[in-house]
Amino acid sequence: MSITSLDRLFAPNSVVLVGASDRPDSIGAVTLCNLQGAGFFGDLYLVNPKHASIGGLACYPSVDRLPEAPDLAVIATPPDQVAPTIEQLGHKGTRAAVVITAGFGELGERGIALQREIVAKAAEQSVRIVGPNCVGMMVPSAGLNASFARVPPSAGGIAFVSQSGALVTAILDWAKPRGIGFSSVVSLGDMADVDFGDILEYLADDPQTKSILLYVEGITNAEKFMAAARAIAAIKPVVVLKVGRHTEGAKAAHSHTGALAGSDVVYDAAFRRAGLLRVDTMPAMFDAIETLALTEPQPGERLAILTNGGGPGVLATDALISAGGTLAQLAPDTIERLNAILPATWSHGNPVDMIGDSGAKEYRETLEILLGDPASDAILVLNCPTALGNPDDAAQAVIDTVEVARSAGSRRNVYTSWLGEYSAASARKLFDAAELPTYDAPDDAIAGFMERVRFSRHQALLAQPHPAAPSVPDGSAATAVIARALSQGRRWLDSDQVDAVLTAYGIPTPPSRTVPDADAAAAAAEALGVPVALKLRSPEITHKSDVGGVALNLTGAQSVRAAAAAMLERTKTASPGAQIEGFFVQAMVRRPGAIELIAGLSVDPTFGPTVLFGQGGTAVEMIADTSLELVPLTRDVAMLQMQRTRIWKLLQGYRGQAPANLEAIADVLVRLGELIVAHPQIAELDINPLVADAHGVVALDARVAVESVPHCPAVLLTPPYQSILAAAEEG
Repeated sequence: MSITSLDRLFAPNSVVLVGASDRPDSIGAVTLCNLQGAGFFGDLYLVNPKHASIGGLACYPSVDRLPEAPDLAVIATPPDQVAPTIEQLGHKGTRAAVVITAGFGELGERGIALQREIVAKAAEQSVRIVGPNCVGMMVPSAGLNASFARVPPSAGGIAFVSQSGALVTAILDWAKPRGIGFSSVVSLGDMADVDFGDILEYLADDPQTKSILLYVEGITNAEKFMAAARAIAAIKPVVVLKVGRHTEGAKAAHSHTGALAGSDVVYDAAFRRAGLLRVDTMPAMFDAIETLALTEPQPGERLAILTNGGGPGVLATDALISAGGTLAQLAPDTIERLNAILPATWSHGNPVDMIGDSGAKEYRETLEILLGDPASDAILVLNCPTALGNPDDAAQAVIDTVEVARSAGSRRNVYTSWLGEYSAASARKLFDAAELPTYDAPDDAIAGFMERVRFSRHQALLAQPHPAAPSVPDGSAATAVIARALSQGRRWLDSDQVDAVLTAYGIPTPPSRTVPDADAAAAAAEALGVPVALKLRSPEITHKSDVGGVALNLTGAQSVRAAAAAMLERTKTASPGAQIEGFFVQAMVRRPGAIELIAGLSVDPTFGPTVLFGQGGTAVEMIADTSLELVPLTRDVAMLQMQRTRIWKLLQGYRGQAPANLEAIADVLVRLGELIVAHPQIAELDINPLVADAHGVVALDARVAVESVPHCPAVLLTPPYQSILAAAEEG
């Protein structure tokens, strides 16, 4: 459905409250009080057949008796009356409704049936629905408070959209004493119709909205959400508080990738790919929005720290490094200029510790020099209250210096933190009035700086060329292998089948042979002419090493034959009754110093297929050094994915070890994305280990699971996503 009718939600000329009441503390009475108290600019109508008037307003017995078709309906009737009410509203000509009433999808089969009925009636009558089971919606600039929230929102530039009505009321209560204002507040409730994607698409063109906060429990239409989020994030900051990071038992997974790619990790990847900024707490939501609102986009991530005390400078530096930030190495010319104005006892580096007797003059002159330093991208200014300098004077010196720099065209961000409480309070007010970001403590200031850094990183990812359908190589060999496995009723491909699939997509594997028994394994080892790995073949044993089904560095026919016999005995004990189909003999790869990685595929039920990368090995789940991306990937996106892991540093080379071939690793990730797009029967895939060094990569061990029912498509490639995004970008 189009978002055309959503302007009736945000800017109605008339509103009807169906279910208005004069019973104290009822939802109908509280909502009416809020509608009247907000100073709504348009006409307000009430519907309740039991009253002639309520609160000085006439009451109509039914919707069809209203003198006109209201732009917006607010429904607070019992659940079984909602569907007939929507039908009447549609006949009358109303095109938008907020259903506050609860008792639908959250109350079992009867409630679900009622919700389906209201959705069907709304679709028939072209009525857009917010809710049901929501607090309502508020637009302060329009004098609209169609909700039963206790605390009304102040006007401002933040749009807050939440699935949780309880959190809406808590946020409003939290924001009021802090002077935080909103362009609109929307409680989505059960999202039977209008969802995050719809609201984001509308807010993109809303001039009142400067930034957006989302409280997310789950996304229902991934294509619409991703398209709208990607389009709006390019022009307005969007901060997300997503709950459910530690949901237990999301799904059973039999591969490392499936175990590591939990639903919350996929949400992280989706938000990042859409250019959104995720936070963990309510205060962090507003801190992030405030930081983004008061700072400019940064050309880089190097931070210079200016302080009148060594301790706070060290605290800030520790917090910066712990957060993954970069401490600027000041340019030699900057050091010389600072030497000329500061005492000999200054720190002679970054952090720039001017020592404790520094006052407004030192702050002004030092900040002027740092604002011109070519080796830094932003500056954090700290102040400790001492008897030798006035905190307010120092703050004003910083403000004046920044204003002069801005008037000269500088867009370098300056963050501030005046420590303490009694002495710092008035200085913080000065910074607030000057619209300079200020924080209570150095680590809070670093967190603010890193929000800007993270936002810039996400914007860089957003600026990547939008992935089109991948140029798939000739995957006919992979198609044939998968079809054969499915016809045999297999879920997990044999080792030789896995090799064939990877080879079809240009992913290197060692020379190998598939054999029926120990004697054939011995002969294959001699034919390969190098030490070999021997692996058991069984459709029922996924992780062969767990049952002693892998033997490495075997040399000669006799050792291979003996290892095969011992392997069969161990398997009988560890997995009695398992079907054994022979062995897989693979040439051992000699790559001294090579790094073990994992690369894999899994499918999320909301966002579709994903690619995983990280540190490999048998303890991969314990190490948990991985990063996830939605498919398809470009080479640049794959590189950024690799950079988010700790193993990335080892891949750069260390202690005389040459850097790994990063392009070859990235190519594997891109190819895996192409593989799962072209073959939607793939359910899970592991390459572990994928060994990498300066010469390239080799997949030493891999598993592939297939299913007869194709998985959901890649969300970034679906026609709905492409059409929504194209329309948004044209607009």
